[in-house]
Amino acid sequence: MKPVPSGGITRRSATRWIAGTVLSGLAAPSLLERAALAAPRPATLDPDASAFLDEMERQACLYFYEQADPSTGQVLDRANNHITQGHLDPRFASSIASTGFGLTALCIADSRRYLPSDNIRKRVLATLQFHLRPMPTEHGFYYHFNDVKTGLPLLNIEVSPIDTTIFLCGVLTCRAHFKDPKIADLATQIYNRVDWPWMLNTGKTFALGWLPATGFLTPRWDHYAEMMMMYLLAIGSPTHPIDPSCWSSFTRPRVRFERYNFISGHDPLFIHLYSHAWFDFYRKRDSYADYFANSVTAVRAHKAFCLSLNRGYNDDYWGVTASDWMHGYTAWGGPPLLGPVDGTVVPSATAGSLPFLPIDCLRVLRSLKEKYGEYAWGRYGPCDAFHPDLAWYDADVLGIDLGISLLNIENFRSGFVWNTFMRNPEAPNAMKLAGFRNY
Repeated sequence: MKPVPSGGITRRSATRWIAGTVLSGLAAPSLLERAALAAPRPATLDPDASAFLDEMERQACLYFYEQADPSTGQVLDRANNHITQGHLDPRFASSIASTGFGLTALCIADSRRYLPSDNIRKRVLATLQFHLRPMPTEHGFYYHFNDVKTGLPLLNIEVSPIDTTIFLCGVLTCRAHFKDPKIADLATQIYNRVDWPWMLNTGKTFALGWLPATGFLTPRWDHYAEMMMMYLLAIGSPTHPIDPSCWSSFTRPRVRFERYNFISGHDPLFIHLYSHAWFDFYRKRDSYADYFANSVTAVRAHKAFCLSLNRGYNDDYWGVTASDWMHGYTAWGGPPLLGPVDGTVVPSATAGSLPFLPIDCLRVLRSLKEKYGEYAWGRYGPCDAFHPDLAWYDADVLGIDLGISLLNIENFRSGFVWNTFMRNPEAPNAMKLAGFRNY
């Protein structure tokens, strides 16, 4: 390890060097204070680590290309990880969020030349064209799960503003990355038609969703979670914006665990990762917090929480977020304890946390591959979750979990998704309107 440099720290070198702060109160710590509180990062990745992460990215990009219908561009919610020839999994449920991650994955694949550029552009165009028309929407919002070939919503599935937001982030990443007027026009139409005030349902916070039979769901997106990107896209909309005051309408509860104090609901770890996959919160703060530093603290607290459980977790084996487990799908993690945490490990928890605690997370991922790769790794990388002591290895991968892993691995390595997405003028403008400032 090299020591933290004392001067000349750029955006990229700071991302490499500084793991973050354990404090995220109203007073912003100085850069030197951050460095003093931080665990050092490697100045550069060693060749083996770089090759390891590159292979994880390549495999994830393959999922988003192979497990999508080529005509609609919709990405399957999940697929078997032991498919040997890359055929489309026979299951038919697509996820609008997986498709959003998939559009961003295509940008990464194009940047890193994992796939032929012409094939990628054709897929992006097909996806945007289908999702503009004839994909069903309500006021520009998409249904959560749909038939991968027809786009029709599955039975009793809600129109989801958060999953629509993830899709839109992918759409806007494509608009910024590809120098293609057709892609830009389609992406702009998809974003601009979203009627954000409608989803507020006469309130100041977004409804959780909407069902055709019964209307708006009663719960709201009213406390800090993964939805920061949703409020920002809505504030920044050039056609149907919400008032910037809505940014202050959701609560920011705090969690205390051991020496850690941070903003969080009683939610899985992924809530601290998703918005950060696209929006660049580094060295920015609003009236309430530095959210990048808050996520650093949340990941540190999560590691300490896992190790405190005496359920098999250690420095080489930790990380739990919403995922499959032996009995289905569950939202689990902590702190505080949420769900039936039983010693299962979820690779996307540490892969998605790489920008926030890189040395610790990279150690886990490499250890998991070294010790359990024969069983836990497949065509698309690590399976969604596994519990080696119980000899259980999930047969599937999930699009959203591969997605957050891929995007934040790439952000850790190069900052590509941050740099690309933030070129959309609506993103920095929304952050400005919400009261963010650099420091």
